[in-house]
Amino acid sequence: MSIETTGFGALIIVLIMAAVTLATRWGGIFVMSFVPINYRVQQFISAMSGSVLVAVLAPLAVAGDNGARLALLTTASVMLLVKKPLPAIAAGIVAAALFRQL
Repeated sequence: MSIETTGFGALIIVLIMAAVTLATRWGGIFVMSFVPINYRVQQFISAMSGSVLVAVLAPLAVAGDNGARLALLTTASVMLLVKKPLPAIAAGIVAAALFRQL
């Protein structure tokens, strides 16, 4: 199957991706409606978000450049100090930008 990316082809691709995204999100909600939310399930859901974050950031820490490593270190340090994600993310972005600029 091949879809041309000229004309309406790009719009069709975007619509297909939107439909798949909606199906997975609504499907997850539908499946979870059958799961009783007890203490163990709550702990699993809380731990899952952290493990996904580590899975996304670990390759960046290993294969990234020194600017990326400095951004991760800065973000983690600021998060431990102020315990708010937005200032930590902003500090990481600024650290990477300054490192790469200099």
